[in-house]
Amino acid sequence: MAFRRTLGTRDITLFAIASIVGSRWIASAAHAGPGSILLLVIGAVCLGVPLAIATAALTVRHPQAGGIYIWTRHDFGPWHAFLCFWLYWMGTIVWFPGAAMFYVGAAAGVAGPAGQHLADDRAWLITASLAAIWIALGANIFGVKSGQRIADIGAVGSWVLAALLGAAAWVFRQHHAPATTFHILPEFSWETVGLFSTFAFAFSGMEVLGLMGAEIRDPKRSLPRAAWVASVFAILFYGGGTVAILILLRPDQVSELQGLTQAGNAMAAALGTPWLPPLIAALVFSTAIGQFGGLGSSTARLPFAAGADGLMPRAFGKVHPRWNTPHVSIATLGAIASALLLLMQIGDSVRAAYDTIVSLMVMVSFVPYVYLFGSSWKTGNRLSAASGMAVTVIAILASVVPPGGVTNVWIFEGKLAIGTVAFVGSAWFVYRRKASVAALQPVHRMS
Repeated sequence: MAFRRTLGTRDITLFAIASIVGSRWIASAAHAGPGSILLLVIGAVCLGVPLAIATAALTVRHPQAGGIYIWTRHDFGPWHAFLCFWLYWMGTIVWFPGAAMFYVGAAAGVAGPAGQHLADDRAWLITASLAAIWIALGANIFGVKSGQRIADIGAVGSWVLAALLGAAAWVFRQHHAPATTFHILPEFSWETVGLFSTFAFAFSGMEVLGLMGAEIRDPKRSLPRAAWVASVFAILFYGGGTVAILILLRPDQVSELQGLTQAGNAMAAALGTPWLPPLIAALVFSTAIGQFGGLGSSTARLPFAAGADGLMPRAFGKVHPRWNTPHVSIATLGAIASALLLLMQIGDSVRAAYDTIVSLMVMVSFVPYVYLFGSSWKTGNRLSAASGMAVTVIAILASVVPPGGVTNVWIFEGKLAIGTVAFVGSAWFVYRRKASVAALQPVHRMS
């Protein structure tokens, strides 16, 4: 059963914004200080824009479900396609626990001191994070339209959050001096190198539109418009949001896990607006729901494409007859993400577990971009492909640098090494078992 082409320009624009923009990166950038703004700009220009160019060109060239899997198979062969798919899929799975931990912690700020206590309670944080993952993924199992509505909520929440932060910071600046002394250049250190990989990752996600290629009505017309609108908004959102928080708070006052709630509390105290923290927390959570919905729905098309080629169990290559969704892929993603959320808590604090998840996510997720920009190079987009490839390699190398919140470097590096070997090894194991059968089947042509 084929997917139906139901998504127009408006749909995929909101879908892209929901998938790319993550409000948690504003807190990370503000915590790192004003020098992080330059790192964000470099990430946008050198990775975000090349990614938009590559996605638009490659999706028009291959308008099938599966996106980056189809592109890599066409240009580099079936094993590389499977490895690319597997690492991208696993990278998204790794993304879910870290994102859930952040967004649930931020939403807990609604309850004031009691909410802060909950955000520091590991058992509560894990339980609530699991609930958030399954609520968002469950909605996507029941149809593209229900998943699209979730993405719309996230995109609109991002617009409102950006406007609210900007307005509050402007009003604050009329009556108070900025809390932070702004400077352009970041402090160069090993931690700054690691931060660059994280901020570059903040501009990833545009390729999800290619995963939905079989469901876009007019890819040639819609994709370039959606890609550019989403890219410009992401730059304004991250840069403007970081500046707004730093006007209100010093970097050392901003927590990576609860930074936006802290900014809301600072606004409320300075402006006499007690309703701001609950509103900001609600908007932050709406962006989470949008991201969970957008990435959960789109990434599920990857094992669907591999399943249709016989490289995954046959169930992955099926579309639900009533809901028209790859329900097995979505449910499997949720199950593995949930297990990983529990496993990553072993042996360290909540903050260190969060940092480990982020670093592993960046490392695993950037490897498929090597293939993506290689395919973009072959389409003739040489300058943008070279820029994207350079940032990709730097980000992969930088992701192994331990963040400041890590106290036990050996545990941190050990988790990264074990996780990376496990992902690549499991890809080879599954591929070798399935390749002999897949070789007897026709190449994937699902539309």
